[in-house]
Amino acid sequence: MTADVVIVGNGVLGLSVAVETALRDPALRIAVVGPQARPGSASVAAGAMLNCFAEVTRRTGEHPASRAKFALAREAARLWPGWLDRLAEAAGVGAVPVRHARGTLVVLGARTTADGAGSMRAIRAAAEEHGEPFEDVDPYDIGFLEAEAGEQPVDALYLADEGAVDARQLLAALDAAAAGRGVIRIADEAASLVTAEDAVTGVRLSSGTALPAGAVVLAAGGATGRLIGQLPPGSVQPMLSGAGVALETERVRGEAVPYVVRTPTLVGGCGLHAVPLGDGTEYVGATNHVSFDAPAGPRLGIVQALLSGCVAQLDRNIAFSAVRRWHHGMRPVTWDTFPLLGHGPLRGLYFATGTYRDGFHGSPAIARHLAGLLTGGAAPEDEKNDPYAVFAPGRKPVETMTADDAVERFAEMAVHVAVERGMRLPHFLDAEPIAAACRQLARTCMEQLGVPVAPAPEILHAVSEAGAERIRQVADSLCALHRRN
Repeated sequence: MTADVVIVGNGVLGLSVAVETALRDPALRIAVVGPQARPGSASVAAGAMLNCFAEVTRRTGEHPASRAKFALAREAARLWPGWLDRLAEAAGVGAVPVRHARGTLVVLGARTTADGAGSMRAIRAAAEEHGEPFEDVDPYDIGFLEAEAGEQPVDALYLADEGAVDARQLLAALDAAAAGRGVIRIADEAASLVTAEDAVTGVRLSSGTALPAGAVVLAAGGATGRLIGQLPPGSVQPMLSGAGVALETERVRGEAVPYVVRTPTLVGGCGLHAVPLGDGTEYVGATNHVSFDAPAGPRLGIVQALLSGCVAQLDRNIAFSAVRRWHHGMRPVTWDTFPLLGHGPLRGLYFATGTYRDGFHGSPAIARHLAGLLTGGAAPEDEKNDPYAVFAPGRKPVETMTADDAVERFAEMAVHVAVERGMRLPHFLDAEPIAAACRQLARTCMEQLGVPVAPAPEILHAVSEAGAERIRQVADSLCALHRRN
């Protein structure tokens, strides 16, 4: 079998690119490669919040790459309603509609730091700047939430145009739309890329079968890192794994949330959230733990923090809910935490991955961008006019901070986590000794790396947990990337 386009990855991004491309050019022979069960898939485990402004932090506007990422999120938010309609039409008669919960309430708990308060201010400022409707909410009069004593919200705002979809339903809709448009499904894994000179000409499956293709799109989420490692040294920055755990619950006591309820995004991690799935079922999440290699499963301490945080800061009645299903997935995290989108370093190779926590929400915009390239849109030499050119896969890592900033943000993350986990100090002490110890740890990690890159705090934390040999491998890859650029 030969395909015009082979897409490696059958999660939300891979399938969205396949469907959008098939809609644009029905004559193309498109194949999607990925195991049917989608083990470790971030898409299957996602809460699928369609949040753009609710994700804003005080650092969103500080760097051109951060602003481009925000622009991508805004474009995706604009596309989502029409994208759901197009999926339903492509799926044909009998398609199950995707549940779309509208509205997002962002709450800031009493146990917070300046980082959380700064994110709330940044959300309001961004909404005002871009004309996004929002409403300030009395944090002491949210009837369906009952936080634990001393943990009640001290600030809240409501974004009417944001919300969530049911991730599992959306994947089913994408499956149906792909089938309706003749996309070929291959229930296997891509073991390697097939290359000839400076071009990718297909993939080799784990079964040993070669699958020739005119173009190959890497959209396999965290699993893409294995294929990146097969490219010439310094071609693409290293890919890390961001483990997330969440659960579906059924309400036993109290009122199920009527729309998304979440805390703001904080340095180094995502906020707590509860997402309505209908009929008293809720998605409760989520966590974020970045590591060099995918862990065998969620850590007990992280699960404990998730459950205690949601019960304390959102609604203590969640503690009575019945657990129906656990979710655990691996997010694709690049070294600089920005996505890999567009033409790869070899001819015929494209990327739609490295999206960290934003792949689900950004999927309509990313699919449109990749489909344009695959169907004769912008050529590689025209990408200087591409709004997503900053996310070119062959770039050296984007640096949004200095080394000193990276050290300080790592210490800030550690103190925030300590406070959120219940740290209480006597009146004659403050958190400075903890911050000082974390600054020293961050400096040690950067010395171990020995490369001129100032990583985000969660990446530094991954370095702190990695062995010397893995650190050396990643450092060699980063040095090669800098030499090529």
